[in-house]
Amino acid sequence: MSQSRPLVYVIEDESDIAELIRYNLVSEGFDVQTFNTGENGLIAIQNQTPDLVLLDIMLPGVDGIEACRRIKSSKDHQKIPIIMVSAKGEEADIVRGLEYGADDYISKPFSPKVLTARAKSVLRRINMKDDAEDGLIEFEGFYLHPGRHELKINAELIELTNSEFQILYFLAKRPGWVFTRAQIVDAIHGENYAVTDRSIDFQMVGLRKKLGSRGDLIETVRGVGYRFKEV
Repeated sequence: MSQSRPLVYVIEDESDIAELIRYNLVSEGFDVQTFNTGENGLIAIQNQTPDLVLLDIMLPGVDGIEACRRIKSSKDHQKIPIIMVSAKGEEADIVRGLEYGADDYISKPFSPKVLTARAKSVLRRINMKDDAEDGLIEFEGFYLHPGRHELKINAELIELTNSEFQILYFLAKRPGWVFTRAQIVDAIHGENYAVTDRSIDFQMVGLRKKLGSRGDLIETVRGVGYRFKEV
């Protein structure tokens, strides 16, 4: 997020609803600006990028669907998360908004607590995606992408179980560091998870097999545990 207090643009033509949203978000630690037309909201986005947009579907002039399309088709603004705000009976419009890239929706009448919870949830998801992008590990034909949960070796997609992927990523983030089997279990499953050292050894055997010619990236440190080879 761009600042300690997330900036939210509320694009809503009904002033009482806009004020209700603004009041509840401000009380939860958000900075909020309201706009009563799609045009005004889009102009504001050009001047300052918000962390989140709450966008009513039924707006005069440029409606919410068109505003969503314009935001998500803009290279500079397509990553701005959008929550569509709809009235009952607008299911088809909600689907269109989601197809254009909206991240969530909420229907009127809504609970202010539910609305703020949805806003926080969307921002958490976006931040997790950003963190995952930063965590990409790539070198010499080895491509490990946590956000996509994807491993490629020389452009070939390697199928891993969730546990195998988590173990590989945990080790690869810190090449050269040695981890005990217990540390690996705690990092992947949490403390006090009932997995034996022998189970970790079996998983390492399977993981090395799937890595094929790059299986030597996982090194056994006798009497200690495992590490990802420094390259």
